[in-house]
Amino acid sequence: MTWEPFFAERSKAPDEQRQYRAEIIRSEYGVPHIYGKTDADVAFGVAIAQAEDDFFTLQDVIAMARGRYGAIAGQEGAQIDYVYHLLDARGTAQRHYPALPEDTRALFEAYAAGLNQYAAEHPQELKLANLFPVNGEDIAAGFALRQPFFFGLNGVIQPLVTGEPLRREFGPDIPGFPRDEGPQLAADAPQQASAHAHPLPWGEMGALSGSNAFAVAPEKSGGPSTLISNSHQPLRGGVAWYEMVVESEEGWHYAGANFPGSPFPFLGHNRHLGWTNTVNRPDMVDIYKLEMDDSGTRYKLDGEWRELESKRVWLPVKFGPLVIPYPQTVYRSAHGPVIFNHTGVYAFRYGGIDRIDQLDAYYRLNKSTTFEEWQAQLARMAVPSTNFIYADEKGNIAYVYNAAIPDRPEDLKANWRSVLPGDRSDLIWQGAVDFAEIPKLINPSSGWLYNSNNEPYTAAGAADDLKPADFSPVLGIEDKQTNRSRRAWNLLSEAGTLDRETLRRIKYDTAYERTGYVGDLWDALEKLDLSGDAELAKARDLLVGWDFTADSKGAADSLALLMIKDFMSAEYQNKPYPDVADQLRQHVDHLKTHFGRIDPPMSELLRLRQGTGDRRVDLPLDGGSDTLRASTTWKVDEDGRLSLVHGDSFIMWVEWLPGQRVRSQSVQPFGAAISRPESPHYTDQMQLFVDHKLKPVHFWREDAIANARRRYVVESN
Repeated sequence: MTWEPFFAERSKAPDEQRQYRAEIIRSEYGVPHIYGKTDADVAFGVAIAQAEDDFFTLQDVIAMARGRYGAIAGQEGAQIDYVYHLLDARGTAQRHYPALPEDTRALFEAYAAGLNQYAAEHPQELKLANLFPVNGEDIAAGFALRQPFFFGLNGVIQPLVTGEPLRREFGPDIPGFPRDEGPQLAADAPQQASAHAHPLPWGEMGALSGSNAFAVAPEKSGGPSTLISNSHQPLRGGVAWYEMVVESEEGWHYAGANFPGSPFPFLGHNRHLGWTNTVNRPDMVDIYKLEMDDSGTRYKLDGEWRELESKRVWLPVKFGPLVIPYPQTVYRSAHGPVIFNHTGVYAFRYGGIDRIDQLDAYYRLNKSTTFEEWQAQLARMAVPSTNFIYADEKGNIAYVYNAAIPDRPEDLKANWRSVLPGDRSDLIWQGAVDFAEIPKLINPSSGWLYNSNNEPYTAAGAADDLKPADFSPVLGIEDKQTNRSRRAWNLLSEAGTLDRETLRRIKYDTAYERTGYVGDLWDALEKLDLSGDAELAKARDLLVGWDFTADSKGAADSLALLMIKDFMSAEYQNKPYPDVADQLRQHVDHLKTHFGRIDPPMSELLRLRQGTGDRRVDLPLDGGSDTLRASTTWKVDEDGRLSLVHGDSFIMWVEWLPGQRVRSQSVQPFGAAISRPESPHYTDQMQLFVDHKLKPVHFWREDAIANARRRYVVESN
């Protein structure tokens, strides 16, 4: 018994008079096809189906949306609860949720009702007392909390809290302000206001990265319009994909995947069109250093002193069997959230701040039937970030560098790449740039489009690619490539017809280009003076002779896999490269310790693992941290093997052949019942995933019924 459940904010349950009814048809792989008379009925069924498969994770997501995750996950959870309060996720939902269209709110209320019903019927599964009931506003608060981390807000909050240097920002130089190492926090700044600093140990908030996306027009494929969704997400947890098909008599019919805590899919296809996403990295955050008075409670703006807004909050922190209340004060200025650290006081402002209309935009995207309708929803600038790659039944393909980039005044000649002065209100922008200002490509002459988390200027081939000079540097559009983007651009450009087999070879390609950070690493390896260390010299020579293909066939594959990962991570986060010799020694020691050799087959090192004991499935993997067949990050198990935690995850392949109905295939790394070891769908897709195979998506109701392994109705009580 602890204080926390009794003092937690209570939520009012949705209208208990509203009745919902949905049919759930489970396929041979347990994937739910959820059918209802109304869209709200379907949303109720989505909540029930996902709770049946992964209520464990759903509870974590709901706890985050209620500011109570520390009561489950201890100090790491309390860090997220701090950010929940810092960003005012609850206040954002309270201000804007009531103004959403009625049918959108009905969707979220129905989804909340489904979660509440499952929780009430399965009390033995509950992690936290009084977590339920929830309502639509709670779900909306979860969106307000999590969305900014798609474009890397954690990369700003973390160093601001700890007082460490900020990473160098992406994007071109702003005229008049030469490129430096980016905004830094002065190490010799006065030790002011340190009592306000957030003292909990800080961990990564889980920045999301990765993904490949391809769209091919009929004239280039030799037949269908093709969309390939190849997202790279964590394989488990709150941002792991959950596959479904939804269908209602109100016209909502969509196959794809969502994250826990959403009533609708975020990517996939309907009858007429489809899209997928990749993470992009525009400059979406601006930081302001505030001038404070001696009291530490007032800041100067336009020559006047203003009071900081402050709010006392209590963070629940689990320690063993107890949950301890931890007091914290969060601050806001006219700019946005405020953080005190030993170098000063800083406010930050980010794209999409104080908005939740993405909840409505995604719903409308699901139900769009033409390219014009679909693009009109993106033009709202309601979805704060992520690239969109699109294809449809009419043969249209499109790429949109979607981002609600701050509408920064260009005439102020400010250095938006650095810490801005906090005493000028003219630097506090309002809203996003116009949709017309962001990069986009529609129906290029090449007949193909792709993105692999790269700059938008390599997307369609040399004849069609956009030019950086056509876009303002104040937009902060990234100017980065990945190995995947270099490989994809080369392979797509070299191909004649992009038929199914050619696209399959490209999607599962395991090669590296010797350029960018990979080239830098190998150049450094060749220059290493290892004359005094025969073992390291042997390992270096093995790497120098590598074929740059992570296919588990070469003797150097394992060592190369280990070496590249940390350099890829540094490049992606704009951080300095690690020391090459130190990394080489570390990885040689690891392989010698666990395998007795420096050249074990990569398939013995890199594994896809799920379950324990007799239910454990342990399979070999191919691909590297930045190959098109992506095995991005892993945890090191006790036996020294690398168990994949982030990389190729939900894959969906969609085709529209002329005169035919849409057809799609998909695969998940594990199975539909991601946290149910007793389920036959806990590991049943693993072999398909390892073998580069896909399973059919039963989009059409008659197909779902014909392939049903279970069919049942769920109704509200």
